[in-house]
Amino acid sequence: MTEQARSKRVHEKWATFRFSVIGLLLAAPPRRGELASAIAALAERTWQHPISDKPTRFGFSTVERWYYRALKERSDPVGVLRRKLRADAGRQPAVSAAVRQAIIAQYAAHKSWSAQLHYDNLVALAESNPDLLPLPSYATLRRFLKANGFVKRRRVTSRRTEGAERAEARFLDREVRSYEAEYVGSLLHFDAHHGQRRSCSASSTTARGLLATCSGTCPRRQRLSSTACPRPSRSVGCRAHP
Repeated sequence: MTEQARSKRVHEKWATFRFSVIGLLLAAPPRRGELASAIAALAERTWQHPISDKPTRFGFSTVERWYYRALKERSDPVGVLRRKLRADAGRQPAVSAAVRQAIIAQYAAHKSWSAQLHYDNLVALAESNPDLLPLPSYATLRRFLKANGFVKRRRVTSRRTEGAERAEARFLDREVRSYEAEYVGSLLHFDAHHGQRRSCSASSTTARGLLATCSGTCPRRQRLSSTACPRPSRSVGCRAHP
């Protein structure tokens, strides 16, 4: 069960329970001048907690507030007794707009940084930019990163080349999954490409040979690879060895 579904179920339990407490006052209203004594009698009773099932009691003012809230609502007296969400639910007032923009820009430039490294650099940035003060705590920054999906991502390579940037962009846009084979040899891959070095044939001619690579699975479900000897022809013979 997701956190949102669980929260909705808890709110519904509280609304039903509160209505069951004051429902008799709505169905059979007490006579004039007897309302206070009826509410006091409900406050003196012991009730079963709707979440923990433990015996609990509620004060006079609490029961009175439930009663008048349901009395004023004509269409949905049960729904009006649900717990209200905070006005700032899902927000982080400690993270100002300037800090938010700084974190977003920092993550866009350094996705491989940890939360601690982001926080340390944010502290250093605030020393030269007073607009970032006051800074949020480290725990608040971690919650902000997690809520926005700013998780630490592994860098493809330490070299900042154009190809590395394209590879990182591809990993961000697409889902990459690993492969697992049930039996040995059930997952094989063959590839061939021109080598960088030239080889000399029996006729004293040199040519760039083809390197053949075959990848498969071993009994421990790990990958193996082998490279065949370079051949000057496109007809490459390849035999895989563990």
